[in-house]
Amino acid sequence: MIKVLLRGILKPLSFLPALFMMYVIFSFSAQPGTVSGSLSYKVSEIIVESANDAFELHWSDAEVVHYTDRIHHTVRKIAHVTEYFLLAISISFPLYVYGVRGIWLPLLAGFLCVGFAGLDEYHQSFVAGRSPSVRDVGIDSIGIFIGILMVQFFCFLGRITIFRPLAKHKKRI
Repeated sequence: MIKVLLRGILKPLSFLPALFMMYVIFSFSAQPGTVSGSLSYKVSEIIVESANDAFELHWSDAEVVHYTDRIHHTVRKIAHVTEYFLLAISISFPLYVYGVRGIWLPLLAGFLCVGFAGLDEYHQSFVAGRSPSVRDVGIDSIGIFIGILMVQFFCFLGRITIFRPLAKHKKRI
């Protein structure tokens, strides 16, 4: 009885990580272009300075700035992929828990995630210094695709390694 009650409470809560990721993505998109650019520039700078220190490259300040400028665009796009990768996982797993399987999981999760990416780009059209980009939705879709495939792979592994042996054990008892 308690197990059923807990499952009834916890199952709907499995969508909370997806809602959290949507909030995070929406918050980043609500930042004006200058704020967003400076935040990702700082991340790029940290990466370059860390590489300079770790590999003892002894770059001058001008070289650090040069390499930071070179990777800044890539860092921004990797952030897009990462955000939507996490969104895809956080949407796909609860759908799987609710019984969405086979081709329907990637279709439904993909539709929800790509739809959110499109709405997010539309939202950016109202933010100062930002503009919508179909290309960014394509980049987001890379993270979505990888996230959905990863959930399907791990759920498949769980079925054949954990849950199938448990089902056989229950039949014996």
